[in-house]
Amino acid sequence: MPHPVRCGNWKFSPRRIAGPLRAATLAAIPQDETGVFRIAAFYWRGPAIRQTVDVRRRSLIELNTAVVLWAGTALFAKWIPLPAHQITGLRSVVAAGALLVLLTARRDSLGVRGLRDLGLLIGSGVALAAHWITYFQSIQTSTVAIGILSVHAYPIMTALVEPLWFKEKLRAFDVGLAAVVGVGLIVLVPEFSPDSPILQGTLWGLLSAVLFTLRNLLTRHLRSVYSGIHVTFWQLATSVAVLLPTTLAWGEPVSASSAYKLVLLGVLFTALPHTLYTNALEHLSARSVGMLGTLLPVYGTVTAALLLGEVPSMRTIVGGAIVLGAVTIETGRALHTR
Repeated sequence: MPHPVRCGNWKFSPRRIAGPLRAATLAAIPQDETGVFRIAAFYWRGPAIRQTVDVRRRSLIELNTAVVLWAGTALFAKWIPLPAHQITGLRSVVAAGALLVLLTARRDSLGVRGLRDLGLLIGSGVALAAHWITYFQSIQTSTVAIGILSVHAYPIMTALVEPLWFKEKLRAFDVGLAAVVGVGLIVLVPEFSPDSPILQGTLWGLLSAVLFTLRNLLTRHLRSVYSGIHVTFWQLATSVAVLLPTTLAWGEPVSASSAYKLVLLGVLFTALPHTLYTNALEHLSARSVGMLGTLLPVYGTVTAALLLGEVPSMRTIVGGAIVLGAVTIETGRALHTR
């Protein structure tokens, strides 16, 4: 331990300034430390900062797992030999049941604040059900890559529709990105014949993107009032109420193999990723969440190539790259301006 140094009647001790210096240094370090400051804070703060880093690392793993699982849902459109509406209805039954068990175990309230919120929850639930039906229809008609890439035009659609919906100013930059996405979709489709499976799949995917945009707009108010799992449960319950009667009346027989896959789809690929996603949101920035979400088409396309043998053509790769490039730019711009 260094000895104190005397200067006249005043005794200088390193211990005297260590505390104030440490406090001043920590106060100067921003909340989102990066680079040298983050390294310094890591060792200076000790266990507290290391625990924060561990939580963020776990949250990133949870978010990445959720994105991979969501990408895997596209495979079930090929694996389950049932109509798209029946897959969606039975998926909703299983997922809603799983989330109900989770919410009950956590003793979360399922209450709704007023008729307006109830209307928004039901409306967004109908939009979500229709989005899933058209999404599976797109994949069953064409390929997993075409379905995922066309559906993921929704961030651009949201950027165009949201200002009109909420009476805000439409940016010329967003219109330009929409034009770029249009070019990508044109490249994606080899021929514009009504009998072309690629064209049909792209159109179903774009309709699915419109419905998902509508669902997001309807839930904009709900995000600040209810948890993600709460909103998802109500949307799934609405999907069950809408689709289960038609599924029971006109659905095809479900084999044991299909039932097993439906349980996997509902629990492992729907309820679980929504739970992981909600947990990750508590510790990650919107930028991290948005950017990782753009990896979903990549995961889905690679998984389909490995497990289904659906290797995308060069047109699909180039067109998809144009679409994803525009979507990534829009996602980064939107998150940067918040």
